[in-house]
Amino acid sequence: MDKVEAGRSDPRITPGTINGNQNEQDATEMRLLAAAAVARHHGYELDRSDFHLEAGDAIPSPLSLVKWLRDQGLVAKASRMVWAQLLRLTAAAGTGVVSPAVLLFTDGTAGVLVGSDATRNIVWIRDPRSAGQDAVAVDRLRLSQLWTGETILVRRPRGQTDADQPFSLMWVMRLILAQRKLMNDVGIASLTLSVLTILPPLLVMSVIDRVVGHHSLSTLVLLSTILAIAAIYETLLGYGRRELIQIISTRVDTRLQLHIFTRLLSLPLDYFERTQAGLTIHRLLQVYRVREFVTGKLMGTFLDCMTLVFLLPFLFWLNVTLSWMVVAAAGMIAIIIMIFLKPIGRLIGRVQAAESMKSSVLVESVQGIRTLKTLALEPQRKVEWDARVATSGELRLEAGRLANWPQTLITPIETFINRGVIMVGAYLALDAGSTVGVGSLVAFMMLGARVTAPLVGLAKLIEDFQEVRAAVGEVGSVLNNQPEQQSGAGLRPSFEGAISFEELTFTYPTGKTPALDKVSFSIPAGTMLGVVGRSGSGKSTLTRLLQGVNRDYSGFLKIDGAELREVNLAHLRRSFGVVLQDNFLFRGTVRDNISAGRPGLTIEDVVRAARLAGAEEFIERLPQGYDTWIEEGSSNISGGQKQRMAIARALITDPRILILDEATSALDPESEALVNANLTRIGRGRTMVIVSHRLASLVECDQILVMDRGKVIDVAPHTVLLERCAIYRALWLQQNRHMDPTGARAALLKTVAGQGD
Repeated sequence: MDKVEAGRSDPRITPGTINGNQNEQDATEMRLLAAAAVARHHGYELDRSDFHLEAGDAIPSPLSLVKWLRDQGLVAKASRMVWAQLLRLTAAAGTGVVSPAVLLFTDGTAGVLVGSDATRNIVWIRDPRSAGQDAVAVDRLRLSQLWTGETILVRRPRGQTDADQPFSLMWVMRLILAQRKLMNDVGIASLTLSVLTILPPLLVMSVIDRVVGHHSLSTLVLLSTILAIAAIYETLLGYGRRELIQIISTRVDTRLQLHIFTRLLSLPLDYFERTQAGLTIHRLLQVYRVREFVTGKLMGTFLDCMTLVFLLPFLFWLNVTLSWMVVAAAGMIAIIIMIFLKPIGRLIGRVQAAESMKSSVLVESVQGIRTLKTLALEPQRKVEWDARVATSGELRLEAGRLANWPQTLITPIETFINRGVIMVGAYLALDAGSTVGVGSLVAFMMLGARVTAPLVGLAKLIEDFQEVRAAVGEVGSVLNNQPEQQSGAGLRPSFEGAISFEELTFTYPTGKTPALDKVSFSIPAGTMLGVVGRSGSGKSTLTRLLQGVNRDYSGFLKIDGAELREVNLAHLRRSFGVVLQDNFLFRGTVRDNISAGRPGLTIEDVVRAARLAGAEEFIERLPQGYDTWIEEGSSNISGGQKQRMAIARALITDPRILILDEATSALDPESEALVNANLTRIGRGRTMVIVSHRLASLVECDQILVMDRGKVIDVAPHTVLLERCAIYRALWLQQNRHMDPTGARAALLKTVAGQGD
């Protein structure tokens, strides 16, 4: 990036001219341009439609800009810096070259830091609105007049970021360890509590050995005071430690939920098509079991084990023989658990699979409740549910019985640790030459439980780990699938709408026969293309490839000369308007559904799109018009109304390419006629791809593509196809034989018999 000569007098270096007083819109524009300029330096093109202001913000905040940059795949951080830190951003000594950063100014605008020179005590700043303009040399005094230190640092990711790494137990552990400051405080509190744990037994031992033996009341008062103070301090420390652990758990839980939803949305469509929704939901819910284990049992046991650092040496100081007995008993518990580890792990895996199948039946029944009620399928679904519950229950009972054995074997050992060790100690105390006193024995009894609890907990933790490992595998089976594409990757061309298929072949992962076989055709921008063919001919596959749902094809698919696989997926799909045969409306108002994903659009835009789709007339008759609430499942509007709203939603962004995949099949004749009458008006200035079984609705198309068994049979207008394409003519005669029953039937029979063209 160019820089002006240091010390050169330039009027642009004053605060009022580098970033003059701008209104909120100009300030927003400058901040977004600055972030986009820095991202472009790293090879990333940001999409403005991905940016959203935080609630209550008039201009982009550092937090919202960082989130925008991170969503595009960059590593970004908001920081408050001082002048000396800006100078230290120099990447190589003496070069003055830095990785560009965004400086946020007090008047709401922003600049791009493009260089620094510590020897001359200056930095170079560029106005983000003028990319070709030289940078301006600014010294510390001039910069301090408009910059308070708010800076956004940006760099390319080095290898995999935390969000890109596979989900595993170590991934969750790294999430917890990221809270280093809080974890340090928890560790200090735990160590202090460990030290305080030793104090009460020592005092009790002194009371028994000295106070009782010597009848010293003053010593008793002193020891009681110390004990009370220690108890108060221990209570406060315990409260603080639990509070910190709760904060860590909440932060981890929040980040887990954000990560899971982001990764879920990044998965390709074909994953959801081949995986039951209930199975996916059940697997994802297992993440809470993982989180509870890591932030609950694992962290608690680890913190308790920290007490062993102080307690075990103290126990050995009290009595070596009794201490070795405690350690040996804890070791026996660990051995018993290790023996049962693998069998329990296998059973837990079978239980998880049975629970997943049970959840899939439940979710599927809820999703299909309308069909279930309409066809009176309750008895059949209940039988299936009963079978799933029985299988799950049997496996859980089997797993519980197996897990009961180690617990049964461990119980007498725990009893020995808590009671038997004391009895042995009492026996040793009876020996005349023994050093074991009554006070020492009581102190050992008090501390013995404190020592054995973490040792036994550590052994049992191994058993719990098997269940958690199965839960991690369940979550990973969803989150570790290959995402569609990195957010910031790919080209973002401005589309006109010319489409070209060149020797394109595509086969579904589960199929053997190509769904599209060496398909080649092209249409110029602004063409209304109809796509027809028998069922299974590849019509919907064609539209799926256009939307980038599947990209693993051979050959070429180009839009305005740009290969589709090189185009950014989000940008590609925003450039399309798509209406499917069965469209989904979200819970919300009519206006919210039509303007879904486009919060900046006005009610005028919504009305225009509704009018173009033929939906205005029925929306105005709704109780609250455009503010009418759409219930879940769109139960309060008809199928035809739902479809016209979906068409309006596709048109509201004025897309250059519009795909209608059997979009009018759910419409009543009147609504279909209304939409078809508007097709010419809808298609004006844009490319349209219309897939339909009803050939009458495609008569006005500029070109009609005829497909059969994944191959292109012909491309021509309606009248030409009637003359030269036998498949098209047969389809036309099938649908229009009521117009000329005798002649149509004869022509159809002639075609089927192979006597026609």
